[in-house]
Amino acid sequence: MRMSKELPAGAGWETRVTAVVVLLAMAALAGCQTNPPLQNATGVSSMEVDPSRKGPVSGVGVEGHDIVSMADQMMRDILAEPIFADTGKRPRVVIDAQYFVNESSQAINKNMITERLRVNLNRAARSRMSFISDQSTAMVERERALKRSGTTDVGTRGLTKAVAGVDFRLTGKITSHDSRNVRSGLVQRHTQITFELIDVETREIIWSNFYDVARAAADDVVYR
Repeated sequence: MRMSKELPAGAGWETRVTAVVVLLAMAALAGCQTNPPLQNATGVSSMEVDPSRKGPVSGVGVEGHDIVSMADQMMRDILAEPIFADTGKRPRVVIDAQYFVNESSQAINKNMITERLRVNLNRAARSRMSFISDQSTAMVERERALKRSGTTDVGTRGLTKAVAGVDFRLTGKITSHDSRNVRSGLVQRHTQITFELIDVETREIIWSNFYDVARAAADDVVYR
């Protein structure tokens, strides 16, 4: 495309400068139009993934679908314990990650395991066990103090002499054993997740179970 254009013979320097600016702008615009934007050839569009199934990014460790499966399996096993039969007297249980220890070689968000187990149990066993929130102790004590000082009224449920005590508490441990073939690059990992319910008055283990994950792959993924 030809950008030059003859100016009138009597044109002043202001006119000539303006004409040069216009021509430069037209040239820049033409260049933008002839060079299409680069395409991200290696990009992958987002996709919906079923949390109960193996996803497109997976390795030898504990995956999201393992957490869904183990929480469901542990819930069913706990509910099968005679001590949690529907007798009208609901044992009080704490299920959180405070005493759930990760000693494995994989980074795992322990809250994903314990919270899913607690929610599933709470929905399935309302008449068979009562769940206590140990993490809410500070919040509860503050609200109790406000009621007893007269800053607020007592609400609709009245006052209790003390907060609810606990009968059983969940503990657990995540361990793993890794091996690698230096010639082939194949990686193998066996992960074991142990669950136990402890009687916090007597220290008796009233229930225990474990979940195993054993996988091998040539290229492992990074867990965060």
